[in-house]
Amino acid sequence: MVQHMKFGLVEGEDYYYNEEGYIVLTEKYHLDRGSCCGNGCQHCPFNYEMVPEPRRQQLREAKKKKAQQ
Repeated sequence: MVQHMKFGLVEGEDYYYNEEGYIVLTEKYHLDRGSCCGNGCQHCPFNYEMVPEPRRQQLREAKKKKAQQ
């Protein structure tokens, strides 16, 4: 486990790197943050409540479809 000292984030708990090398924030990170940031994050536990439409609905439908697989 690696800790990102500047922000106090722990790799594998708060974030991970995807196949393209981007940082992906985890559901735990978002829950610790306490609210939706509105960016449409992959692991948003707040049902994308602050994401503007029509993107919000698109994300909700995609998440629902993924859960059904």
